[in-house]
Amino acid sequence: MTDGVATAWRRTAGPGRNPFVTRAALFAGLGGLLFGYDTGVIGGALPLIAQDFDWDSPFLKGVITSSLLLGAAAGALLAGRLSDRLGRRRLILITAVVFVVGILGASLAPEAISLVAFRVVIGLGVGSASVVVPLYIGEIAPPEVRGALVSLNQLSITIGILASQLIAYFLTSSGHWRWMIAIALVPSVLLGLGMLRQPESPAWLVEKDRDEEARRVLARTRDAGDDIEGEIRELRDVSAERADARDVLSRAVRPALVVGLALAVIQQITGVNTVIYYAPTLLESAGLGEHAAIGGTVIVGVINVALTVLAIALLDRVGRRALLLVGTAGMTLGLVVLGAVFVGQPDTVSSTRAVVAIVALCVYIGSFAIGLGPVFWLLISEIYPLRIRGAAMSVAGIANWLANFVVAISYLTLLDAIGRGPTFWLYAAIALASLAFMWLRVPETRGRSLPEIEADLNMNPEQAEQDVAPARARSRHHHRHAH
Repeated sequence: MTDGVATAWRRTAGPGRNPFVTRAALFAGLGGLLFGYDTGVIGGALPLIAQDFDWDSPFLKGVITSSLLLGAAAGALLAGRLSDRLGRRRLILITAVVFVVGILGASLAPEAISLVAFRVVIGLGVGSASVVVPLYIGEIAPPEVRGALVSLNQLSITIGILASQLIAYFLTSSGHWRWMIAIALVPSVLLGLGMLRQPESPAWLVEKDRDEEARRVLARTRDAGDDIEGEIRELRDVSAERADARDVLSRAVRPALVVGLALAVIQQITGVNTVIYYAPTLLESAGLGEHAAIGGTVIVGVINVALTVLAIALLDRVGRRALLLVGTAGMTLGLVVLGAVFVGQPDTVSSTRAVVAIVALCVYIGSFAIGLGPVFWLLISEIYPLRIRGAAMSVAGIANWLANFVVAISYLTLLDAIGRGPTFWLYAAIALASLAFMWLRVPETRGRSLPEIEADLNMNPEQAEQDVAPARARSRHHHRHAH
């Protein structure tokens, strides 16, 4: 681990820290790992599934892949409201059950339609986990480690993707695609069993007028000198200021909403999940055998994890905007080179071009891992006023999953229609246009107050100051205790 990741872990798991925060971080990581595994495993399993079920056309492969994403959009939509009604902990337990049902059904599916239906169910779990797990850990963690734990959840997602690629590498030669899917049952069951012993979010308890339970949770998740009563008062103030849908669409918030929605869509339409879902298919077309192609995706997965670790260490040192711009520029370069490898080529390319394709993929995914990957989720947790943050983040999350669905279902058809080279150049053009948007519209948020960020976005600084005052008071309190 880098110093940044190690420090974040020591803060939650080191001597003198309570076990609740440590366990919460571990089980949040399981939710993120399931998110990554279930979205990534289809890359290795798809060629085998298409062969077994005779669903080998580009469109039908796209349906198998994207069905999970449609479910994820629905899961993200439902998770916000259900987490408010049922509680964060209870919804994570339900999400674990959904994962178990979906994974069992998909791994035992007798034909393609059943598989697609159960992948939608898995998607409901993925979408729910993408919203409620970071929400839960963010609300139960001490403020001084909250940002680090959000980033560690992103790291867990990349580890889940890598795990799916490694398992696909070892199982491809046997043709056991059902085992590739079924292995995710293990973390699903562990997530459910582990959450049975976790406390509820103190923020949700306060919102439901269960202050005494919230005090007990905070007493076990905060240091001895922390002002628990003060935090409960602040949680009650924030709860009283919850917004409705009209506030999310208000004129003052609109610039931040546009930035969040744009980044949500950009993260997907620049093509990253075509690499995660279709990398083996892509590398086979570059002249590699089936097993070697999946081995190439493992290399890409290792780079994804390594660069995400680096990004976590750099986010609070060099800033969000710098990583976003550098990462998107690197993605553009990787796509341009990838398009050049394939343009004008027959079904397979030379071994030299195949090596260049792997290098270009590594540049592309590594650039995503230090930029759009972690920075998007962190930025949308920082640019919105507190009173509408949950609702606005839910909107951005749904847009992200729907864009993911559109790209996944159209990629193979687009590839068949215009060819591999032009497809990657199209993504490169989108990435270049996105880079211009980021340069003009995305503010730096590192070390800045919410009013300063909102001033950059042409928002109402007086309202922002009112929204951020309780959080700033708590930040000063914890800063005093830290020193």
